[in-house]
Amino acid sequence: MANYEHRKSTAVLKISKADGTPLKNTEVVVKQTRHKFLFGCAEFSVVPFANNELQGEEKEKAEMVFEKFLDLFNFATLPFYWARFEPVKGKPDTLRLKKAADWLVSKGCTVKGHPLCWHTLTAPWLLEMNNQQILDAQLERIRREVSEFAGLIDMWDVINEVVIMPIFNKYDNGITRICKELGRIRLVKEVFAAAIEANPHGIFLINDFNTSVAYEILIEGLLEAGVRIDAIGIQSHMHQGYWGVEKTQEILERFSRFNLPIHFTETTIISGNLMPPEIEDLNDYKVDEWPSTPEGEERQAMEAALHYKTLFAHPKVEAITWWNFVDGEWLNAPSGFITKDGRVKPIYYELYKLIKGEWWTDQVRLITDEHGMVNISGYMGDYEITCQDKKATFALDKTNKFIEITL
Repeated sequence: MANYEHRKSTAVLKISKADGTPLKNTEVVVKQTRHKFLFGCAEFSVVPFANNELQGEEKEKAEMVFEKFLDLFNFATLPFYWARFEPVKGKPDTLRLKKAADWLVSKGCTVKGHPLCWHTLTAPWLLEMNNQQILDAQLERIRREVSEFAGLIDMWDVINEVVIMPIFNKYDNGITRICKELGRIRLVKEVFAAAIEANPHGIFLINDFNTSVAYEILIEGLLEAGVRIDAIGIQSHMHQGYWGVEKTQEILERFSRFNLPIHFTETTIISGNLMPPEIEDLNDYKVDEWPSTPEGEERQAMEAALHYKTLFAHPKVEAITWWNFVDGEWLNAPSGFITKDGRVKPIYYELYKLIKGEWWTDQVRLITDEHGMVNISGYMGDYEITCQDKKATFALDKTNKFIEITL
């Protein structure tokens, strides 16, 4: 049996009436409204949706998708791939992304931007510059985005896939050029410093698919160099099959030695035929059709539930992001919770049973004592307390053991 006690907390609520007197011997109803743990997903189609760019059937499908999305998740990743965000130098897609972030925040989501620096999908116009100009443009880009979105987006994947960055040889790009010249540690130090300068209170991640010792050595070197890393991002794309509990736990043990929060930033388990084992780069697998199958969907649901249980049981893990919500939106893979034609897959219901069932503190009826006090235990997060027609909110976490509430 997995132990989730570290995800729970207990507090004493002292409840008073508006006039300051204790609410004695009275029934109150307490219910959770949001998880503290970040259960998230990448869902890039929120950008056209929030900007009212969809029409007819497309819009109706998106409305259904986001209703399901928001019922399950409290965390969303938005796309800031430089090549798409600023294809023409000096013309960033800031307004559309702001509308998308604004919409998600208004629905109770924490939003993360992904990524600020990456050698893939980087701005093509960097190739017209020398290395110093490329670095200057990259740092300026980070300062601009992080400061511009502060308050809406305060969490960023600052740099993506650094382990492979200086030796990436599929095509020439500005970021590999500067990483080759500066080295990994110097480049990471520069980009993190720019992000922190722009928003000192932000949460800044390093992110990689490489879970080998090379990533550990890189993190070790960065911490020794004084880089402030707020969380370690680990990608778990399982297109070639589920990692299994043992491998997942082994990775968690190795990366938890840094005593930093761990975010599983990009997680996929597919519901169709597995990708052949000999393919090293997921992007190299090109097929016209990659359908979801009934047996694949059952397998995906079972394995995803096991993966989430393994991660939620580990005290260092603070966030899980699935990649993406609808089939085919990433590399044509059947990795979503919803099929291309809008059918909700078993994985959605299996994870719902955990996130909004087993790991959720549903309505609890409690009676206050003579002093208006009551004890509450539950999963950490945001709560609502009601008594007749009066409501108040509070947060249950490890730090707040005594909470005063006025109804």
